[in-house]
Formats: sequence, C-alpha cells, structure tokens
Amino acid sequence: MMYDQTRAQQPADRPRDIAGRRAPGPAPLFPSVERDKIIRRLGRAVNTFPDTPRESLEEAQGAFDETIAQLMEALAEQRRTLRAGWQDHDPETQSAELHLALRQYREITQRLLRL
Repeated sequence: MMYDQTRAQQPADRPRDIAGRRAPGPAPLFPSVERDKIIRRLGRAVNTFPDTPRESLEEAQGAFDETIAQLMEALAEQRRTLRAGWQDHDPETQSAELHLALRQYREITQRLLRL
C-alpha cells in the first residue's frame, strides 16, 4: 500500500502561534469537513493509480470538479455578504463602513490571486 502524502502537501488554513492556536487571519474558504473529504478522495485516486489508472484519474477529476464547485459557492456567498453590507445602505453611509468593505474586497481578491 502506498503512503498518502496528499494531506501533507496541503497548506495550513491559517498560521499558528507558539502555543499552537490559530493566529488571526482570514477564514478558510472551505469548511474543514468538506476540505478533508476532497483530500481523502484525491488520496484515494493517488493510491489506486497503479491498479486502476483510468478510474483513479476519473476520481481525481471528480475531486477537482467538486473543489471548483465548492469554491464558486463560497465566493458567491462572500460576495453576497459583502454586497449586503454596503449596497442597500443610505447614501450617507459612513466612509469608514465603505472603507471596511473595500478592504474586505481587496483581501479576498488578493487571496485569489495567490492561488
């Protein structure tokens, strides 16, 4: 049986401090349960490749497709949340509130560009 290195190759959700606690930062785009499910699926594809290469490629493609679908949904939800925070507000909305929304858009966009 081959060793599944898929999990070891995944970056941490967020950096950890000295005590091992998660450092403040952006929340992961995927819930850990869903991310772990996709990682297991991909690991299964890698581990079964020697015996069933075509089926393992189909499994890897399925994991890829599932990742894309979940990413699109997570980004759409973040967009809805951000837009609701400023779109329907009074035109006199405070500059600080608008600046916060702008910062959040910038942070999300920068995260995507680092993928």
